[in-house]
Amino acid sequence: MASDTHKRTPLYAAHEALGARMMPFGGFEMPVQYTSIIDEHKAVRTAAGLFDVSHMGEVMVTGPEAFAFVQHLVTNDASKLYDGRAMYTVMCTPDGGIVDDLLVYRRADDAYLLVINAANIAKDVAWMRDHNPMDAAIENISADVALLALQGPEAFAIAQPFLDQPLDDLSFYHFLDTTDGAFMDCDRAIVSRTGYTGEPGLELYLSPGDAQRVWNTLLDAGRAQGLQPAGLGARDTLRLEAGYCLYGNDITTETTPYEAGLGWVVKLDAGDFVGRAALRTIKEQGPERALVAFIADGRGIPRAGYAIQAPDGTALGTVTSGTQSPLLSAGIGMGYVPNDDAYTAPGTHLQVMRRKRPMDVTVAKPPLHEQ
Repeated sequence: MASDTHKRTPLYAAHEALGARMMPFGGFEMPVQYTSIIDEHKAVRTAAGLFDVSHMGEVMVTGPEAFAFVQHLVTNDASKLYDGRAMYTVMCTPDGGIVDDLLVYRRADDAYLLVINAANIAKDVAWMRDHNPMDAAIENISADVALLALQGPEAFAIAQPFLDQPLDDLSFYHFLDTTDGAFMDCDRAIVSRTGYTGEPGLELYLSPGDAQRVWNTLLDAGRAQGLQPAGLGARDTLRLEAGYCLYGNDITTETTPYEAGLGWVVKLDAGDFVGRAALRTIKEQGPERALVAFIADGRGIPRAGYAIQAPDGTALGTVTSGTQSPLLSAGIGMGYVPNDDAYTAPGTHLQVMRRKRPMDVTVAKPPLHEQ
């Protein structure tokens, strides 16, 4: 029986049938792994993996004020979007803290799809409604959308037979808004060249009623190419090797985009938006700390919450994410240190305190698995 506090995605029965180990995440019961995190991780890096990420939130913004609202809400420049174009961005508090990171899809000049993190759905929707002076229409459609991620070097080859448009022509952060069964007989589906793994791939926005059929069809079609179902465990190790931030760990309302290395999604000249004045000041003065990625020099795994220090013992900061890299067979992590080349430059030697014993790590520029 489902618990009273955790929802289930439309694919819950499929996960159980595959023997997935389930756990609560973002308010849902989600698959952590099917075989092993290492096997699923390596499948994505070498062939393909299929993820159920239907726990993510989706919000439609529509009407004549849709663009003005999106431009006011997020830090990136929505004027650069056109139908079929998406962008990664953040929305910030007035003092520059990150409320959430999200994707924005322009479906029409008066229709934008915002994709937000599962654990933040209620908070984000409330934030949007509270910061909507132009009174755009905001609708939380999360319950009406299933989301699959087909990721890995074989992803396009697996999906191509189900589309009449060449996927090689679909550029990064672009999408197909299909109708009338153009993708796997779905009445409507978004096929998006986006992902969270550091590999080429697609994200598929579907009606919940189509999710299990599409899931099963893709697994059957991709078996010969090495496609495996993959859980949230591999999703986390993949994103950390790629150096992607996880909301709640690496970015929060206590971190700013400039600290997190996300200054590239802040367009101060794109007009006014929530947090713009504070972010302008932070950019001019320079952030006091910076998020760095690192690789352990020996045995041991850096874990979130462990202290980071200089080799002379000077306290620097805290690990925000850490795991064992299946490709490097080494511990990897990210954390905040003072914004100084002495601590942030690739090749710099730092230490992570593990059970009061220092573990040597080396700062590296992501993607870490391509070192």
